[in-house]
Amino acid sequence: MGFNCGIVGLPNVGKSTLFNALTETAAAEAANYPFCTIEPNTGRVAVPDPRLDKLANLAKSANVIPTQLEFVDIAGLVRGASKGEGLGNQFLGNIREVDAIAHVLRCFENDDITHVDGSVDPLRDAATVETELMLADLDSLEKRMAALVKKTRGGDAEAKRDLALMEKLFPQLSDGVPARSATGLTQDEEVRLPQLQLLTSKPILYVCNVAEHEAATGNQHSAAVAAHAEAEGAAHVVVSAAIESEIAQLDADDKAEFLSELGLEEAGLARLIRAGYGLLSLLTFFTVGPKEARAWTVAAGSSAPEAAGVIHTDFQRGFIRAETISFDDYIACSGESGARDAGKLRIEGSDYKVADGDVFHFRFNV
Repeated sequence: MGFNCGIVGLPNVGKSTLFNALTETAAAEAANYPFCTIEPNTGRVAVPDPRLDKLANLAKSANVIPTQLEFVDIAGLVRGASKGEGLGNQFLGNIREVDAIAHVLRCFENDDITHVDGSVDPLRDAATVETELMLADLDSLEKRMAALVKKTRGGDAEAKRDLALMEKLFPQLSDGVPARSATGLTQDEEVRLPQLQLLTSKPILYVCNVAEHEAATGNQHSAAVAAHAEAEGAAHVVVSAAIESEIAQLDADDKAEFLSELGLEEAGLARLIRAGYGLLSLLTFFTVGPKEARAWTVAAGSSAPEAAGVIHTDFQRGFIRAETISFDDYIACSGESGARDAGKLRIEGSDYKVADGDVFHFRFNV
């Protein structure tokens, strides 16, 4: 099961620098001119989770394998992208393919790095990108609604449902309301909304890229973004792409010392990765043994058989039961044997919904 988060924003806001730090590679060229990222760059990063190390220590696991999240660095957008300006068509197409959006906003002043609009204003930049995405969605809906009207005349029930949903979304998008914030939708329409693949239906995380000396405190620009994010129910994190790029080159001991000197408890990227993970409504479950301790990813609301299927399709096809221990019980009882003796190991069936931190041993037969 793959989950990815697209890194977007205007040119020269630090997207590629941030991506390079995330993946600890130079796969995306970071340069001081627009469109230095011509093709989307993709990298998988480990999701920081201290629970995994604790489980591995108790089980004396030979290998520790964290769960991962995919980030996609997408070429910078400019005004008119919805009409094909700049790399607009490519940008919009790449966005359509990701599950969520990490919108990098420039929240630092630096005369040596040009801004496409000549000044630093992250809320204006956010509005620019959002407007282009809404215009693209409106254009998409207009074309699709015209086609659906013909189908509804022929008695197509599904076309009728889709048309009703689009007719609720269109006027709200016209008024500047992104699809993810649309009101008046039925429960069924909420479920079907992602199937429309609208750009503004994707969950969004605002990433405030600040100067190095403001990484721990933020600034007035990042504070304005935080207020904006809270008002629309979005998430936000404050990072310094320049610092994260430096940290990515350090070993564990030097990294800890460097962070301490900056007044930071952890790298901003760790918070960004976790925020992206949460943005996608993902859960982590674990499998633990002497050979390996491993974290796995499932969408919130997944059943035990679906979780088993993440490991191998045969596990889901032949699912019998899941022997389950919560993370807290596993730690409190010093491992699987202790949890079993204490009656904390549960037998769960196919209707069980995965809880974050579950330690599973799946029984199956194929």
